[in-house]
Amino acid sequence: IRFHETEALLQQHTLGTLGVNLIYGAYYKHDSPKKLLRYLYDHIDKDKIEIDTINFSGPKFNNVDNRLMSLQLIKNEMTDAVMFGPDGNNVLPARILHKKNILALRGSFRPVTKVNIDMFDKSHEMFINESKVDKARTVTIFEITLSNLRAEGEIDEEDFMDRARLLCSLGHTVMISNFQEYYKLVEYFSRYTKMRLGLAMGVNNLVDIFDEKYYRHLSGGILEAFGKLFFKDLKVYLYPMKNKKGIFTTSENLKVHPRMKELYKFFKYNGKVIDVENYNPDVMGIFSREVLAMIENNTPGWEEMLPPGVGEIIKEKKLFSYCSEK
Repeated sequence: IRFHETEALLQQHTLGTLGVNLIYGAYYKHDSPKKLLRYLYDHIDKDKIEIDTINFSGPKFNNVDNRLMSLQLIKNEMTDAVMFGPDGNNVLPARILHKKNILALRGSFRPVTKVNIDMFDKSHEMFINESKVDKARTVTIFEITLSNLRAEGEIDEEDFMDRARLLCSLGHTVMISNFQEYYKLVEYFSRYTKMRLGLAMGVNNLVDIFDEKYYRHLSGGILEAFGKLFFKDLKVYLYPMKNKKGIFTTSENLKVHPRMKELYKFFKYNGKVIDVENYNPDVMGIFSREVLAMIENNTPGWEEMLPPGVGEIIKEKKLFSYCSEK
């Protein structure tokens, strides 16, 4: 948990109330873990305390998936982000992120494809070769925003589980966050570390960052957001994009809105945006949404677009509406 109150007496009172709610839930709501979670905040304002990790264990909770319970924390606005490791267990964010160099890759991963892994591998290689980065104190995070988990206005929990299983099978640490904007993600990481931060992203994502419409709710607009995003020791590792004519878009020829052009140049020339090197051009034509459609329709060839072993897991577990009889 994380206290948002600053006075010890208030923290003690809030913690005591939370403890009573937990005991009540354990006795009377153990058969309904989702209700148990909601009852933890009885008589507690959500701005007083944040529950950023939870694990259910024991004979009464053998059928509880802790990753889904993590998702409930975000759905119930109990926290802004949760994390779990390759073993599927929830992990305390502070334990993973404290005083670490962090490289994060955001995506829908529906499903994770070869282009996602190529972006990650090449960005990671460049990140750990930075002079300020100690490989032994570096963590990599695959992040999925809550907006990417929504289907028809509601979070599709089964769809979430499909993505989580695949990322865990590849040995990655996963974060589910409520941060639509990148600067909020950077602010979150900055709670735990002052070391180097890296964001791996594609061209379209970077263009969106320079779109003013995402920052109208801020009094300082896009300048305030960029102050929060690039003020820290952060670099963006830009993965190129290839259009239908075979032309690559990189940081050198990327086009942003004319009003943002000079601002973009400032960050580019100060080394805040750098191009990913040694990428694999053969995988650039792979798009998750097209692979997903192929899986749902059982169109031949989709397995070759995914990392080794992922296709077999999708078939075995029948993930993403896969059906071999179509």
